[in-house]
Amino acid sequence: MREIVVTRHGAPEVMEIRERPIPEPGPGDVRIRVKAAGVNFADVLARMGLYGDAPPLPFVPGYEVSGYIDALGPGPSRHERGRHVVALTPFGGYAEYAVAASDFVWNVPPPLSHNEAAAMPVTFLTGSVALYRMANLRSGESVLVRSAGGGVGVAAVQLARLRRATVIGTASSAKHSALRSLGIDHVIDDRRADLEAEIARITNGRGVDVVLDPLGGASLEQSYRLLAPLGRLISYGTQSCVDGFERDDARVQRVLDSRPRFDPLDLMRANKGVFGLNLGHLWKERRYAAWAMEALLTDFAGKRLRAVVSKTFPLAAAVSAHACLQDRANVGKVVLTI
Repeated sequence: MREIVVTRHGAPEVMEIRERPIPEPGPGDVRIRVKAAGVNFADVLARMGLYGDAPPLPFVPGYEVSGYIDALGPGPSRHERGRHVVALTPFGGYAEYAVAASDFVWNVPPPLSHNEAAAMPVTFLTGSVALYRMANLRSGESVLVRSAGGGVGVAAVQLARLRRATVIGTASSAKHSALRSLGIDHVIDDRRADLEAEIARITNGRGVDVVLDPLGGASLEQSYRLLAPLGRLISYGTQSCVDGFERDDARVQRVLDSRPRFDPLDLMRANKGVFGLNLGHLWKERRYAAWAMEALLTDFAGKRLRAVVSKTFPLAAAVSAHACLQDRANVGKVVLTI
């Protein structure tokens, strides 16, 4: 079978396509003949050597796939061969076949194509955990989604709308029309406009109830300032560490040094909360993941949510897929097709 391998840390070109034997599923696993694989910013960070959870080199990136169950591991299973499924894979998704734990494999409802199914697990689960579990978002509250045009951003906009929240997003001007079509209430190009002044104008000086921040670094301090009393900040990324295709260690250090320190006494005085979220560290929370995914797939089946696939690339063009993501040229997900 063919797979994409990160051979060393660096620019997208460090990924190569290689052949290796089809893997065998172990006990409690299923093997999937992959038709589509989602591309996430975590894959980019891992490729650049900026993701501490990445396997040792060489490794195959990829956290999510859609395809058909091809084989079952030894022992009883709730799955059947031939089923169209979507799965979470802790790396190994950029391949013609992938092995996944059966607890992280779900049947795909008929409205979803392979590309759409592969575009939804990581982004919508992240958005669901952030908004529904951590922030406990309620109807009538306001949400600021930073980088609203990204995969998680597009998911979060829709999830917040389902809770009847007022949704504000930041994105470059070229993405505003697409985000408005998803029902966003306000969208701000924070590279051209004063974000804090715009939030004050929209909220009559109160601030927002929830901020989702994938940027990290100094952005977190600003996001915290934008919170209203009883506001919740969810930090779920460090995208500010990356500017360009090559790793810039001086930039990474500047971003790390600019991180705010949240003092518990200050949090109490301000009546604000700060959460950190890393979906990759929730593998043991299988019960919650199953409940959340089943709820999401029900909403997809009912067409209350939709997977937004920005661009697709064949497996052999994984280099171009990563370049697209790093150029921030996408609105929604980038997907590899197989």
